[in-house]
Formats: sequence, C-alpha cells, structure tokens
Amino acid sequence: MNDSRRRRTAAATCLAVTGALLAAGCGGKASDSATQTSALKGAPVKVMVWDPEETQGSAQPGVRQTAQAYEKWINANGGIKGGPLKVLTCNEKNDPDEAEKCAQQAVAEKVVAVVGSYSLAGDRYMPILQKAGIPYLGGTGVSAAEFSNPLSFPVNGGTPAVFAAHGQQLVQDGCKKISGVRYDVAAAAVVSQFLTLGAVSAGGSAPKDIKVPLTATDLAPQVAAATKGSDCVSVIMGTASGLFVKSYVQSGAKTKLASVVGNLTPELAASTGGSGGPLEGAAITGYYPPTSDAVWKDFVQAAKGTDIDTSNGANETTWVAFKVLTEAAKKLPTVSSAALVQELNSTSGIDTGGLTPPLTWKASTALPIKGLNRIHNTTATELTIRDGKIAWAKQGSTFVDVRKMLTAMSAG
Repeated sequence: MNDSRRRRTAAATCLAVTGALLAAGCGGKASDSATQTSALKGAPVKVMVWDPEETQGSAQPGVRQTAQAYEKWINANGGIKGGPLKVLTCNEKNDPDEAEKCAQQAVAEKVVAVVGSYSLAGDRYMPILQKAGIPYLGGTGVSAAEFSNPLSFPVNGGTPAVFAAHGQQLVQDGCKKISGVRYDVAAAAVVSQFLTLGAVSAGGSAPKDIKVPLTATDLAPQVAAATKGSDCVSVIMGTASGLFVKSYVQSGAKTKLASVVGNLTPELAASTGGSGGPLEGAAITGYYPPTSDAVWKDFVQAAKGTDIDTSNGANETTWVAFKVLTEAAKKLPTVSSAALVQELNSTSGIDTGGLTPPLTWKASTALPIKGLNRIHNTTATELTIRDGKIAWAKQGSTFVDVRKMLTAMSAG
C-alpha cells in the first residue's frame, strides 16, 4: 500500500465514528423494489447515495444497504407524497476521483438530493453539487466541506460535537487522567483537539495524546504508554480498534476503556469475553439513542434479514437523513432540489421521531464557528456497553448539548 493510500485509509478509519456499494463505479443503479412501488401512483422521488466498497480503506457497505432498506420500507408504507422513492447508488471507493464521478452522475441523473452518504472527498463533490443546486442531506461528518458548504445539511454535529461530549462524559464518569489513542495523521489530531476541549471544559485535565504509526500491528508500546498513570483510555482507531484491544488484553491492564460509537463495538465486545470482558461498562459517546431504544423500531424492522449493522453510526445517520427527506418532502407541492433546499433552510424544526432533537438549519441556529457553520445539531448521547450491547449510560438519559462548549472555544 503506498503512502497516499495508507493516509486515506487511516483518516477514514479514525473518523468512522459515525466508523458502500457492491456495484463497481457510478452505475446509477436503482435497487429492486417493484413489489412495493407498483401501487404508488405519485411522482417518483429520485435520490443518490454513495459510499466506499471493495476498497482497502474504510468500507461502509451498510450505508448503501440502509438506503435500500429505507427505500423498500417507505415504499411499502405509502412512499413519499404517494410516489415511490428511487435510490440510485454509486461506489466512491475511498477515491476522490471516483467521488467526483459520483457527483457528476448525480447531476446527470437529476436527482433531488444526495442523501446519507459517506465520503472523505467533500472538497471534490460539494462544488459539483452546489453548482447544480443539489442538496447533500445527512452525510456522516467525515469531510470538512460537510460543515461549511451552504448546500450541506448535516443531521449531527460530527467530530466536533461527539468528541467534545466524549471528553465531558469521561470526566463526569470520574476519569481524572485520560489517554486518547489515535493514528498519527492530521485528521485524528483534530479528534484529539475536541476530546481535550470536552475534558478540560468539564473540569478535567488535558488527555495524554498517544499516537499510533500507520503501519503498526503490535500496539503493546502504545498500550503501555496509554495505561501508565491513566485511569481511562479512549480508543479512537475506528475499525482497527481491535488491534489496541488485543494488545490491551495481552498486557493484563485493567484501565477502563472508552470511545465514541463505531470504535468499541458490540462485535468487538463479544469477541473479547462479552459481559465478562474488558469492554463491559465502557463509556461510549454517540450521536443518537442506542438501537435498543424504541425510536429505532422501524430501522430494526427494515434491517431484519440483511447484513446491516444497526449500531453503526454511518448506517444510523443514513436512516435519519432519509427520515428528514421524507418529512421535508411532505410539505412541498412538488419535490425538487430547489424546493427541498428552501424548505430545509426555512423550517422551524423537522421531527425525526426522537432519533435526534427537531432539526433546523436556519441561519439563527448555525454554530458560530468559521468552517463549522453548517453544524446546527450540537447534541450527542452518553452510552455504555452493557451485557455486550450498546445501551444508555443511565436510565432516563437523553441528548446532551455541547453548543456552549464549542462556542466558548471559538470565542476564546
């Protein structure tokens, strides 16, 4: 693997907190939902979803699968304004050139929106969508352009919100000395910055920043450095977090582990002892309620019989984005890109059924930070691993808003 490919891989892995397509390239292929759409007589609503699959980087096939599951589910439940939802897909392969091709395909297909997609190449695809007036609804918060382009409508606060909330959660859980373990790349350095902001704002000390070389396979040195003098370790290595946990188990360390959703997963917990393993009780910070919560019942039902991981942050974001599309479209006489952009920018709050607080993208609710001004939802959720599953950290927990914390950082 060459250096540029390795950097893209590590960046994708580190930011897959929120940690794809089987068809090659931008085929614009619609999934088969003929049975559900046959009775729908309204105008079709055509959208596109892209993400990386069949790649050496951080593949996200669940994003495509979730979009297709939503398509099937909504069309079986009346469609959008009585018309069928049609989802076109494109594989961006963790390659900026391919992501640009996906955007060009979206324009050629005249889609209403690009919804709930995953790509690091926002600087390549957002200008194309902006020129065509096509909104990027949802996204997974792994590209800087998602937080600054006026045609981007993120449904969560991405890296800034979730890591600031994570640092705060750790301190409030009693972690006095924290270590953050992440890859030695610029994208992960940003993660460390917001983790530190959260911890310090909550009255704790700045976490120790432990960097992992891109080529490392034995993380014993990093485990030793992270656990020495620390009572909590946040593992921020995305789908490679298992490498750290493996070395951690071999070391015999007892320091409490933690992370944001998508790093320490239920699958990893199961492989390391389940409820009796080292991940039991780990503090997990997310964007949304755990999928055990009743607010996810439709997603859980739609995902039955598929390979969709309903606890994956990117998959959850895709479902939320489609919920927003459906709710916004209901209010439009005719569903078009221009009308959708106008509705999203002017609505007083879109109800996602409890998956998020009501979502608004009015100028008055934007986060007042240059480069992050498209962030409007600054909430996160405090979770844990209990009995090997992601659950609310405490009974009665709800969304935690870190807007004041982020705004104070900008001011000072």
